[in-house]
Amino acid sequence: MLTPRLSDERLVGIANWATARMARAENPVLAERILGLAGHRIQEPRARADVLMAGAEARLALGYVPRHLIAAYTAELACADELHKTGHRNAAAASAARALIVGFHRVVHLDSPMSPLVSSPGRFTAPLRRSRVLRIARAPRGRSEPAEAPPADRPVRLLFAHSGNANFLPPLLDRYRGRADVDVRVLNISADPTTGPLAKGMGRMLSCGIGIRPDYAAQADAALRPHLDWADIVFVDWCTAAAAFLSLVDPGTTRVVVRLHSFEVLSYWPHLVDFSRVDDLVFVSEHLRDLAVAALPRLSEPGAPPMHVIDNAVELDRFRLAKRPDARFTLGLVGAGQVAKDPRWALEVLRLLRRQDRRYRLHLIGSPMDPDGSPALGRYHKAFAAELAPLVPADAVRLTGQTDDVPAALTEVGTILSTSLRESWHLGLVEGAASGAVPVVRDWPFFSDPPSGARRMFPESWVVSTPAEAVARILAANVSAETWQETGRAASEHALSLWDWKTVGPSFDQLLLGRSARGGALGGRVLRGTDE
Repeated sequence: MLTPRLSDERLVGIANWATARMARAENPVLAERILGLAGHRIQEPRARADVLMAGAEARLALGYVPRHLIAAYTAELACADELHKTGHRNAAAASAARALIVGFHRVVHLDSPMSPLVSSPGRFTAPLRRSRVLRIARAPRGRSEPAEAPPADRPVRLLFAHSGNANFLPPLLDRYRGRADVDVRVLNISADPTTGPLAKGMGRMLSCGIGIRPDYAAQADAALRPHLDWADIVFVDWCTAAAAFLSLVDPGTTRVVVRLHSFEVLSYWPHLVDFSRVDDLVFVSEHLRDLAVAALPRLSEPGAPPMHVIDNAVELDRFRLAKRPDARFTLGLVGAGQVAKDPRWALEVLRLLRRQDRRYRLHLIGSPMDPDGSPALGRYHKAFAAELAPLVPADAVRLTGQTDDVPAALTEVGTILSTSLRESWHLGLVEGAASGAVPVVRDWPFFSDPPSGARRMFPESWVVSTPAEAVARILAANVSAETWQETGRAASEHALSLWDWKTVGPSFDQLLLGRSARGGALGGRVLRGTDE
């Protein structure tokens, strides 16, 4: 039994013993409890942070969520704050960066069945809100002058910027490249020879945010200034490194729009964005916006940018192709390469269906899972592969793989599944619904608290809570060829009426071209292609 009379030296030794056990065992309940008790009693802040962080890093290396994760990164932030208070700002930045890397590790938020940030955003982000260093880092630096309307005597200059993922930009690029009144450029900040070497390394950006590394700030300004001077509007897709890097620089009169898709809110990048230099923040769904506001301190503080909800830009009409004759008994899942997609849930639905009708099959469309992505992902892949093994030779599952022609692949699918643990806006599901497949949407566990994310986005009849409910919906829709066709037709009409690019496109016109200054006519948000 640990007592307060033990010295810090003795407590550190006990904690190190516990960490050694935690680095080897799959479920070291006792060792984690001992680490927590020892860490809590250590008086010297640096020693406390060291043992808690070492324990957390040991568990993360094995792909497990540390029991004392919040305590660990809280202790490290306390050290960062003390270092900053005593004038050691470089060391403070390094300490804060280490805390963020551990706190937002992918094992915790991306490769686990639930994220502590989602289940309790206030508790998880409380250390971020209290931290002296991070309060300074997120303090608004503002801009020297407000964004201005583009001159009327030339086309609007629209710059699309990203960090290497341009998957959601093609419809936007096609739309505005086809207009005579808009000039379009694209900047891949991570690949550009000037910006690329600079837009890497969270530590440098954090240092810049707390007022050190003026050399880096000057380099960032020099790299970005030609682009900002040319553009009237910069649209940054994904709130990741590109958004953080760009916000290091005063944008002058250029208007800055950032779109946050999904996983970013579970990462440290938005915490490094100076939102006083963002004129509009766009989300793809209401439930994602609500999580972001709960998780990002800056968005609930004075001076936060106007926030909008606009659906993804997708040309859905091209998915309306005739179904193959055997599609009626074929389930489809587009994208199964991540733990978040939870394809094991789809296999359970298939097994339950085949107990009643052996004609049902499952097509898995997309790149396979990479078991080397993380230890947690590797464990999930091992379990998934074991469940998949008897189904493939039985012709119950077909692995389609990556395809450039998703509309053609969906002609073979009669029921489209969303089995995910989390989604902000499930593209594959919407495309499948547009194709005339019957949509079956799991009530995504990350967003299942009322009002749940899936139920806010989709009709109630599409959403199920369990594999058994999914089976009941599929069988009810497939009583006959006629009921299956009618259910799919209704889903297609619903998807096209709400989410087709012809419906959503005008909302982007209004956001990007309908006004030019912060707080203008657009108002607070745009929802599913229309003003609210």
